[in-house]
Amino acid sequence: MKKIKIIFFDIDGTLIDFTKKRISEKTLETLVRLKEKGIILCLATGRSPMTLPDFKGIAFDVFLTFNGSYCYNSEKVIFSNPIPSGEVKKLIDNAAKIGRPVSIATKDTLAANGADQDLIDYFGIAGLKVEVTKDFDKLLREEIYQVMMGCYQAEYAYMMENIKRAKITAWWDRAVDIIPADGGKGKAIEKILAYYHLDKSEAIAFGDGNNDIEMLQSVGTGVAMANGSQQLKAVADAVCGDVAEDGIYYYCLEHGLL
Repeated sequence: MKKIKIIFFDIDGTLIDFTKKRISEKTLETLVRLKEKGIILCLATGRSPMTLPDFKGIAFDVFLTFNGSYCYNSEKVIFSNPIPSGEVKKLIDNAAKIGRPVSIATKDTLAANGADQDLIDYFGIAGLKVEVTKDFDKLLREEIYQVMMGCYQAEYAYMMENIKRAKITAWWDRAVDIIPADGGKGKAIEKILAYYHLDKSEAIAFGDGNNDIEMLQSVGTGVAMANGSQQLKAVADAVCGDVAEDGIYYYCLEHGLL
């Protein structure tokens, strides 16, 4: 394995156990030790910048948010890729036709035009509440990086009717994130690697969901969690232990990264 200079981590189901809803001491120790070795640490998530967790004792170097639509570090925005405004309006109309409320995400705001149980439970995974706002239509004038909604696979075709410049990415079977058609974690990783003048062979990524497939394919070594989806494991270079069993720690230890 070539010397690793950057590692990308998904959050939910990768760094944070869905059951315990926190990062383990071993995983936190792993991050600290990797940072001490000078490895660049990147959070790569579908979450917004406002809802990133604060892991005590560790500061990440770069952030890939909204499934790659908005990436930044402490110095600058590395990549910004909002959904075209016309497509956002079509998505909202399509959702209304099937009786689904949506939540839209700007760089600074999460706002919904309603709430159903699937959307409430989806937000609840990250410890968030769906914020229904009267100013929803006004926010549509701003750059929208992601549309989130409760949605089952059988509804995908209805949601994407006449949509050409946005796509669904999902890691849970009851909800979706909708992002630019030319977006995703994979494209964002290419931008971040170019920013830091790194080759993909110098990068590792850890993930658990289908929205991590492109991420694992865009680095030299893509590692799926044991608790990850079968589709992700099928494209991964390796599978580490379950997040509940400190899989990342033992993988890094066994491969000389610590």
